[in-house]
Amino acid sequence: MDFFERLTPFSPSPERKEILMPLVAHIRQLQQENKAVQLNFICTHNSRRSQLSQLLAKVMAEHYSIEIETFSGGVEVTACNERVIHCLERLGFSIQTAGEKNNPHYTIGWGSNVFSVLFSKMYDDPTNPKENFVAVMTCDHADKNCPFIPGADLRIPIRYTDPKAFDDTPDESKAYLNKALEIGQEMKFVFEQLSQKK
Repeated sequence: MDFFERLTPFSPSPERKEILMPLVAHIRQLQQENKAVQLNFICTHNSRRSQLSQLLAKVMAEHYSIEIETFSGGVEVTACNERVIHCLERLGFSIQTAGEKNNPHYTIGWGSNVFSVLFSKMYDDPTNPKENFVAVMTCDHADKNCPFIPGADLRIPIRYTDPKAFDDTPDESKAYLNKALEIGQEMKFVFEQLSQKK
């Protein structure tokens, strides 16, 4: 069963909907003004949640034919966690690896489509936008400890719990799968809203 087949009909709780709708509203405003939509998902180490968010937001935007660019970054450079990559492989994504051993660059695709190149970097890395972007804070640590993101038009906290808590436990694989599906469902909700005529 691939990624899309695992997604079930979904409606966020009122609390999560309140968190997600500002992103919907801002993207819609940018579309109405014919401005580029750039989302930079930020987490402390840029290794798990921000990487999944970067990829799955792009996947859902492509699914609904909505033109955006997605990025990710952190406040420390580590590596895109290999458990994230293994999870994406299980979900049917194709993976190509290049670059240095300590911080590989993973090109993530589906069929003939390439969605993202995932690797750990600072939020202001040269590959990320310097202005006119939305900073989406995916973890509480980065949200609390990095109160100002230079160049961001808007800062939106959409926090997720860290699957790292399950590393090296019997529930590790399930935890990463569930996190990918959770983020995927919420990004699907965001872009499904944007696909509806207002």
